[in-house]
Amino acid sequence: MIMRTTRLARTARTVKLIGLGIIFTLAGAQLAQAQLRVEISGVGANQIPIAIAAFADESIAPQQVSAIIKADLQRSGYFKVIDTGVPMSETTQVNYSDWKSRGADALVVGSVQRLADGRFDVRYRLIDTVKAAQLSALAQAAAPQMTRVSAHKIADDIYEKLIGSRGAFATRIAYVTKAGREYRLEVADADGEGTQVALRSNEPIISPAWSPDGTRVAYVSFEARKPVVYVQDLVTKQRTVVANYKGSNSAPSWSPDGKRLAVALSRDGLTQVYVVNADGSGLRRLTSTNGIDTEPQFSADGQSIYFTSDRSGGPQIYKMSANGGDAQRVTFNGTYNISPRVAPDGKTLAYIARRDGKFQLYALDLATSQELRLSDTAKDESPSFSPNGKYIMYATDSGRRGALAVVSVDGRVRHTLSTQAGDIREPTWGPFMK
Repeated sequence: MIMRTTRLARTARTVKLIGLGIIFTLAGAQLAQAQLRVEISGVGANQIPIAIAAFADESIAPQQVSAIIKADLQRSGYFKVIDTGVPMSETTQVNYSDWKSRGADALVVGSVQRLADGRFDVRYRLIDTVKAAQLSALAQAAAPQMTRVSAHKIADDIYEKLIGSRGAFATRIAYVTKAGREYRLEVADADGEGTQVALRSNEPIISPAWSPDGTRVAYVSFEARKPVVYVQDLVTKQRTVVANYKGSNSAPSWSPDGKRLAVALSRDGLTQVYVVNADGSGLRRLTSTNGIDTEPQFSADGQSIYFTSDRSGGPQIYKMSANGGDAQRVTFNGTYNISPRVAPDGKTLAYIARRDGKFQLYALDLATSQELRLSDTAKDESPSFSPNGKYIMYATDSGRRGALAVVSVDGRVRHTLSTQAGDIREPTWGPFMK
């Protein structure tokens, strides 16, 4: 049964948030000041051999653009990167037959120049060496602190031109780091670099969720000695209390238009699903059952809400209209399925299932009901789709520490983001930025 109470138990090294059927364990450690470390395992079914040259004069920039592009493409699992050995600018004459003989189907070249206003002009070309044709080219003027973003955008362009779907390297992630007695809500690039702290607290922070436009994050904070739902502007740091009712206020999820949040509240007894405007007004109850209804998630089109309920005797995932009403059960395999997340195209449902004592990540094809296990670990939590729907990020354990893992939706490509100090949990993958 889903736990019918929510309590906060503390020990010297562990904080367990027990409630709504989910146990979040955040082990104490020294605060991690370094960026996350990426470890890659697994590759795509058919890797594309691509040569990436060092960009001409890129040493003048704060970051090495070509190295960031290489790391992005390698992390995706779908590219076999070939080093050119020498820098090549976008104006360099290309010997196509030479690159074909070296096994490269594509070639990336570019340059970095400093502009009079202090910005950097980053240029690149993507060349099809087989067809001896240019596939793409970009020119970006970037402030010094934005050269990393420029590199990610180039990697996104390469991914889209060669894979056929939009890349997500220039997106951001948010997660919670626990170190000692401090909790930090952090925001970083999708590769774990460029970390910024959005919130510090001596009490737990859980369930962060990006707004659809990427400017705000909703989350649950225990700083008032009880769970309260906030929305925070990431630029101004201004916060709005969205739900602070009697009992538990938890599990915020944004509507696709960014105007509302679905939340789980126990204000009237058992935890049920509500919707509320992003400014905290207009609270409306959607479910009214004798069980626990929690973890609501809007569908991609905003017409439905998926949620976890124990109305069938154990936690399973259900779907109802975004206006409430009758719900349909979605998961039937196993006796314990929680934490629903819907892919951006609405075709796949990710969730955490307990099978043989292990909490693991699964994906369900909503059209065929075909289920696929995506992880081989035992303590997985908090799945979150990349905005292009190609990957799922989730929290797991790595060497007795909390770490973030990323897996492709077909299960072939995996990588982890971890740190030597601090525990990392509660990931949420941000949207495409305009």
